[in-house]
Amino acid sequence: MSTNVKVGIIGATGYVGAELVRALSRHRGFQITSLVSQSYAGKAFADIYPALKGITDMICSPLDIDAVSSSCDVVVTALPHGVSSEVVPVLLGKGVRVLDHSGDFRYKDRSIYETAYKLKHPAPHLLAEAVYGLPEFYREQIKEARLVANPGCYPTCSLLALTPLFRRNLIDPDSLIISAASGISGAGRKSDIAYQYCEAAESFRAYSVTGHRHTSEIEEILTLQTGVKTAITFTPHLAPMKRGMLATIYADVSSGCDLKTLRNAYAEDYDNEFFVRLLPEGMSPDTANVAFSNFADIAVFFEERTGRATLLSSIDNLGKGASLQAVQALNIMFGFNETEGLI
Repeated sequence: MSTNVKVGIIGATGYVGAELVRALSRHRGFQITSLVSQSYAGKAFADIYPALKGITDMICSPLDIDAVSSSCDVVVTALPHGVSSEVVPVLLGKGVRVLDHSGDFRYKDRSIYETAYKLKHPAPHLLAEAVYGLPEFYREQIKEARLVANPGCYPTCSLLALTPLFRRNLIDPDSLIISAASGISGAGRKSDIAYQYCEAAESFRAYSVTGHRHTSEIEEILTLQTGVKTAITFTPHLAPMKRGMLATIYADVSSGCDLKTLRNAYAEDYDNEFFVRLLPEGMSPDTANVAFSNFADIAVFFEERTGRATLLSSIDNLGKGASLQAVQALNIMFGFNETEGLI
């Protein structure tokens, strides 16, 4: 086990970065040695987030890769898509391990990434090496990885619900419909009109109804996990809450399958997974029950009349959907208990 692991955060003052700072500040094994923020360089982190005054008073600095890499064992990047793929290769070249929050290294197939993000990937040679940072699926690979790609929030929420059934051919891969809702913090810490209080409060709306980039991420990981190709109908929604996520997934079940069979699949895969909770039969997830946590709550319902299953999955989009899942992965990378700093 490593102790006193030095960690830097690039993009520290966004919502994802701030949640990372909050979690790592109470972690016994990590020491934050660098906080990078282009927008707030020269300012104390606690002046930007006063709740952390006396806990994290470090001064934010502009991006200096030599300075960051020389003071860190691992760097967490919370940068925009297309920017990470320019910075991450340089960090790796300096000998530090990297956990990246963008979509730049989540894909194995470069063409899928470039179609989804409408960007030409500047470091495609790293795609084969990067490990998808969903611990419940890729724990062993994460342990030794130089580069971990933290999953998207919608994919995390959806994949945890879908994969156990896919692995066992219990649902029809061509029947999947995902309707998911996220809190406003999922859009990041920015001032676009659509995400301001008066625009988002008392409102519930769909966005990116076709072609949302997380659709391809879900499809590729399902195929890599199971060998089964699928085409998903995915519709995200903006919910009038700060944080939280709920995915409702509809799927046709295989002939002869019943509720007990579906529940057994989850029990077999997740009974020993601390952060994934299969709820009692008949109980539905509630975003309030996973807020500020790294837990995922899952429920499954089956209607014999239609032969369809309804899967429900709930996470905190900034928790298991981003920063806290990153801490779980960091724990694995450096030999700590996976729950350290998370409960």
